[in-house]
Amino acid sequence: MTQRDRLAPRNLPRQRQPELEHEHVRSPALGYESPEDVGFVRCLSHGFPTPLARWHHHDEYELHLINATSGKAFVGDWIGPFQPGHLVLVGPRLPHNWVSMDLPEDGVPQRDLVIQFQHEPIAQAAAHIPELAEALPMLERARLGIEFFGMGERAEQHWHRIKGSRGLRRFAAFSELLGDLAHCTDFRLLSSVQMQSAGDDDQLDHINAVVSRITNDVSQAFSASQLATELGMSESRFSRFFRKATGNTFTDFVNRVRVNRACQLLMDSDRLVTDICYEVGFNNVANFNRRFLEIKGMTPTEFRRQADTRFGMPPLVRKA
Repeated sequence: MTQRDRLAPRNLPRQRQPELEHEHVRSPALGYESPEDVGFVRCLSHGFPTPLARWHHHDEYELHLINATSGKAFVGDWIGPFQPGHLVLVGPRLPHNWVSMDLPEDGVPQRDLVIQFQHEPIAQAAAHIPELAEALPMLERARLGIEFFGMGERAEQHWHRIKGSRGLRRFAAFSELLGDLAHCTDFRLLSSVQMQSAGDDDQLDHINAVVSRITNDVSQAFSASQLATELGMSESRFSRFFRKATGNTFTDFVNRVRVNRACQLLMDSDRLVTDICYEVGFNNVANFNRRFLEIKGMTPTEFRRQADTRFGMPPLVRKA
């Protein structure tokens, strides 16, 4: 029996929600460092297959570097390819998994280099140490997942320096890594909806309120002209300001929010694609399929099929 056979999941119950990883399951036998030994920044490396690679989430940020094999990455509702050098920062409680598709018969001894760290120590320290505050905007973006480009080799060097140090030296090495990530300009967010403006304009609060209304009730019919009137703006001013705040036109933003909600329903339920289409606010299936393809690069049915492989098991057979 190969290592792959021994570690392959067998007869597992059907699962929808990501597993919440608790501290008590982080055994040193699996490669976890003890917080008593290293503090709030912890390193982890593992091969594949492994019981550590599963659809899960946790309270810490996780910087995840792939250095062997290629396959599909699953971060929230994002599905995309990975290969060696793939570097992603995952925020707290954001589900994730990496599933290798080109695995040798006996697996690989090392595929993932991981750094986990908590938010509160950095946030509290940043209130007194202005230099640490440079990292806060990036950490906020990480709640949607960030893929960094061209940083794989440097991130691996950082990982080994952090892994090989303790105490203040470990924190110094970690701070250097944070600085590189915070100043990296070649990245993408793995969620398709985000707020971009950080201005002080009083009307930004009103735009935030509009965004909350849209995200809280995706099935409602929204009109830019009606919302502009509510805010005391002309429609053209509302449109310009909304695009500045979100990076999207009003119509594109609404479509992206609806598609994101559809992704969640496709991943977490057996409901028919047609039912999901109307629940998230589209008025016909053809338009839903077209917008979904534009935003996610695949049809809703294909997204559901691929999403089922996030557990590392064969996809389930389901109705469209």
